[in-house]
Amino acid sequence: MEKNKNYYAILMAGGVGSRFWPVSTQDFPKQFHDMLGTGDTLIQKTFQRLSLLIPTENIFILTNAMYKDLVFQQLPEVTERQVLLEPAMRNTAPCILYASLKIQKENPDAVMIVAPSDHWIEDEEKFTQNVQQAFDFCETNDALMTLGIQPTFPNTGYGYIEYDKSSNASIKPVQQFREKPDYETAKSFISQGNFLWNAGIFMWSVKSVVKAFQFHQPQLFDLFEKGINIYNTDDEALFIAENYGNSENISVDYAIMESSENVYVLPAEFDWNDLGTWGSLYDKLEKDQNQNAVVNARTLVDDASGNMIRTKGDKIVVVDGLKDYIIIDKDEVLLIFPKSKEQDIKQVLQKVKNKFGDHNG
Repeated sequence: MEKNKNYYAILMAGGVGSRFWPVSTQDFPKQFHDMLGTGDTLIQKTFQRLSLLIPTENIFILTNAMYKDLVFQQLPEVTERQVLLEPAMRNTAPCILYASLKIQKENPDAVMIVAPSDHWIEDEEKFTQNVQQAFDFCETNDALMTLGIQPTFPNTGYGYIEYDKSSNASIKPVQQFREKPDYETAKSFISQGNFLWNAGIFMWSVKSVVKAFQFHQPQLFDLFEKGINIYNTDDEALFIAENYGNSENISVDYAIMESSENVYVLPAEFDWNDLGTWGSLYDKLEKDQNQNAVVNARTLVDDASGNMIRTKGDKIVVVDGLKDYIIIDKDEVLLIFPKSKEQDIKQVLQKVKNKFGDHNG
């Protein structure tokens, strides 16, 4: 079946994933690792999933300039045209606007999905159906759309999307975006029944998204729009190198989604995991009879349960008497850390750098 030439994707692959240290490092972040031991890295998995619906040549990779070689190594089928390199670390709004203007110049009828490169989605058929449904809506409506995830427990680590309760349509008008809540607030969100997790997956036509930036972020829009005659030419890299660093460090949620009136959400029908921490990876993996999740290692365990164990290929790991720990062995770093404190790994990495220098592992 021929794929629709108006369908585009932006694969966001610029993050550092520091809560997955010591495996994920600034030089080699988690999206370029085979985190689940499947044989594919997370960015490869996401690229394959998007290409079920979207022509391969219309999938753009947005990443930091320092990851250029990793992208071409792991996705040998992509061309230079498809890899957009950020010369400076900014938030999601500048890079999405830049990519949208490029795509609009190439194809004014484009509809697109913006998707993180490091999420885990099991039911790819359902995912493809949901994206198709959203594209159909975006082609006929001036809409900014997001895919919301049905919450399974009162998670305090995600933002939430509150949608219009009275809507019977499958695609719901969004009332407001809510910041990461405390536990009690998260419980009340779930009991109200019209709250979804914000997965950071967006869909819109290029016309709608460019118009939203022009209206809500005129300064940012002007900065990137002045390069409109240069995009998709040999001079683009120089223009971006000179101008990108002047853009505001602002998320796409804050820049356009939270202030726009024409925002809709489709409650997703697939399982989703943002693979944000070792604990979320543990949740996704198969466990042994003692509820230990193991990647690559060969283990001998006694009185040890609920542990996340990962080493380089086939290393023998003996664990006795440890419960609910993260045990990660990588080159010159060994991490043995309580799962309950996994959110602190970012700070631990900083302490390690302060004490030992930049040991990324």
